[in-house]
Amino acid sequence: MKKIKILSALFLALVFQATYAQQMSNTGQKPTEFKVVTVVESIVPMGLGRSRIIDSQTQVDASNFTTERTDGKKSNQNEIERGKIKVDELEETKLLNFFSATGINFQNIASNDAVIASKINSMLMEGWNLTYVTSGVESDAGADDGQGIFVTRLFFSR
Repeated sequence: MKKIKILSALFLALVFQATYAQQMSNTGQKPTEFKVVTVVESIVPMGLGRSRIIDSQTQVDASNFTTERTDGKKSNQNEIERGKIKVDELEETKLLNFFSATGINFQNIASNDAVIASKINSMLMEGWNLTYVTSGVESDAGADDGQGIFVTRLFFSR
């Protein structure tokens, strides 16, 4: 099952990268703006997990949360309040969990694919290009774990 998820993610990444590379070579333009959309799909059974597409609607200046170390040991990171990093404006699109009570649910996966494709198509219609896709899995560690997520980050540019 892990192999299927990983192979699917790699296939999608290759398709989108090839499409983007061709678009960029056709236009010769360099992107001036980037946006990250994150897809979180739960592998917790029986609908107990939460699966979502998260799209931040807030512009953030990373330099406000960045400090420098001069000796490799002293850090001023504790002076940055975690609450100030959190954004309040975001789009949250509900998805289904990968598992049902009886195991992997292929209808849920197909449904999520349709919703994710709709989000990507909407972004393309808004002038964004899908630049890069990356994913990772924190999977179930056995009978007593019962937790896990599949995270995919979609990087857009225009």
